[in-house]
Amino acid sequence: MDALVFLIDTLVSLYLFVLLLRLLLQLVRADFRNPLARAIVQLSNPLILPLRRVLPAAGRVDTASVVAVVLVTAAKLLVLYGLSRLPFPTALPFARALAVELLRLVLQTYFYAILLYALMSFVAQGAYSPGQSLLASLCEPVLRPIRRRIPSISGLDLSPLWAIIAIQALLLLIR
Repeated sequence: MDALVFLIDTLVSLYLFVLLLRLLLQLVRADFRNPLARAIVQLSNPLILPLRRVLPAAGRVDTASVVAVVLVTAAKLLVLYGLSRLPFPTALPFARALAVELLRLVLQTYFYAILLYALMSFVAQGAYSPGQSLLASLCEPVLRPIRRRIPSISGLDLSPLWAIIAIQALLLLIR
């Protein structure tokens, strides 16, 4: 039974990660001509396109993507509750668990994105890669305010380090 729970949790979490990446990339106005961004769009279209027919966009926010992320997260929690034979929570505790899970997912996504972005800046300086371009569009809105407050030291940009520390502190707070 543990193997089944692990398998379902992993597969749903991976698809949820793709849906969340699509939403975040839309919010930061990433270049969707990027091959990786196109792959994310193609992987998430089977769920997003039917929702988009029913839910119109609200300004810059694609409500279909938001609803898809929330629905898949809720389904994941319900399936995991059912498989682990825990009693299903009432509405308010479930809404709280859903909000915490969504916040945790966003923070973990940014943690790994910033970590990869920092590592790629050391390894492939000045070289173009679709992954680095996508990570830049995702991470720069988070790192820019930190860079304004904490300048680089001898040309070494420490903003990813401070962002990762802040994200880890927030993850510890929401446990």
